[in-house]
Amino acid sequence: MRFLPGLKYLCKEFSSDIARKTSPVCGRLCTTQWMRSCSRTSESTKEGNQDSMMLKHLISKIKSTGPISVAEYMREVLTNPVTGYYQHRDVLGPQGDFITSPEISQIFGELLGVWCISEWMAAGKPKTFQLVELGPGRGTLASDTLRVFSQLHSVLKKAEISVHLVEVSPKLSEIQAQLLTKGEPHLLHDPSGTIYKTGVTKTGLPISWYKDLQDVPKGFSFYLAHEFFDVLPIHKFQKTKQGWREILIDIEPKSPGKLRFVLAPHATLASKALIQQRDDDRDHIEICPEAGVIIQNLASRIAEDGGAALVADYGHNGTKTDTFRGFHGHQLHDVLSAPGTADLTADVDFSYLRQVTEGKVTALGPIPQHEFLKNMGVDVRLQVLLRNASDPNTRKGLIDAYDMIMNPEKMGDRFKFFALLPYNRVNSRQDTKTMKCGPTAPPVAGFSELQL
Repeated sequence: MRFLPGLKYLCKEFSSDIARKTSPVCGRLCTTQWMRSCSRTSESTKEGNQDSMMLKHLISKIKSTGPISVAEYMREVLTNPVTGYYQHRDVLGPQGDFITSPEISQIFGELLGVWCISEWMAAGKPKTFQLVELGPGRGTLASDTLRVFSQLHSVLKKAEISVHLVEVSPKLSEIQAQLLTKGEPHLLHDPSGTIYKTGVTKTGLPISWYKDLQDVPKGFSFYLAHEFFDVLPIHKFQKTKQGWREILIDIEPKSPGKLRFVLAPHATLASKALIQQRDDDRDHIEICPEAGVIIQNLASRIAEDGGAALVADYGHNGTKTDTFRGFHGHQLHDVLSAPGTADLTADVDFSYLRQVTEGKVTALGPIPQHEFLKNMGVDVRLQVLLRNASDPNTRKGLIDAYDMIMNPEKMGDRFKFFALLPYNRVNSRQDTKTMKCGPTAPPVAGFSELQL
């Protein structure tokens, strides 16, 4: 396969500065080999109070309305404005409950920045484009991406770029602003507005924060969603002799202060709307309608205005069953225990995302993370950083981080990459055969083998 146009230049030419020290830790996986050096004693009392408040709230809700869906449980536990898990804490990093690939290695975010520029070039270098990230975490991925944009200014100098972050957590938006902007004096706040925070990045680009993707202005955009879809609320269904029944959450009769899973005795509104006459070999399935709505929104935007979406998450292609789980202190956690103090997550069903975008855009993937990053030139980038790192500890950190994000037995195979692009970005075989003249669209970076 021929080399992806411009990718070799992009991989090698941006600065070799090592932006931060890397740590050989894992994402939302059970990491017994890694012990945090800090104490969480001061947090335990606060978390205990949140646990009690959230549990009382859920028990009161169930007593009033009856058993609740897993989706409603996730929505309350994660995003309740008062005691929601994401609302008032920094959940990432060594002192949090999980850590992600951008936090482990700067190379991850850099290569996603290269991917955006590569696709921008393939689209004919439009004059303006928006970088939109869904669920930006601590802002690390955006920071690494924007550093690449800045260092490749000679390539992007004629483009007008703006940054748009979709973030529901006030705490995380504060952390993002501290990392990405010049500081509080340069930020404007409007808590009740659709754009609740605006400013300028350290590299001089306008940046805005939103609670909802629908509020982000339309236009040629690159949408990044890293470990975003896995925390959206899911409905769980079990196949029975009477047909599909929804799994709900109820109060444990023998222990009124605890919760339990129960099977709905009759079809629920969700099972009627989401299952229908579903022909599935599995006896247990998870469906995330909110993910379907968001991915359809992305598909419509891309079809109308161009650009692309790149989703990186752990998931499957319509093969897995029960993947609902919790994480607390980088360890697996009972999803019904101490609600509000642990992250809740479920594997993304990429076959579902592909199904709801059919007829609007082209979907690529999912492919394993190690394959995507290899195609993007991760090995080239690592060698550049190693050549410019004289400190043995820094070199070891770079190698350990590379192993964590690339090793198939760690994060390399568990996490997948999935992309949405306009139909005309990728020629079908039939189109290619009937095309008598004219240029053929270049391969999509990351989803085609890189040849140096």
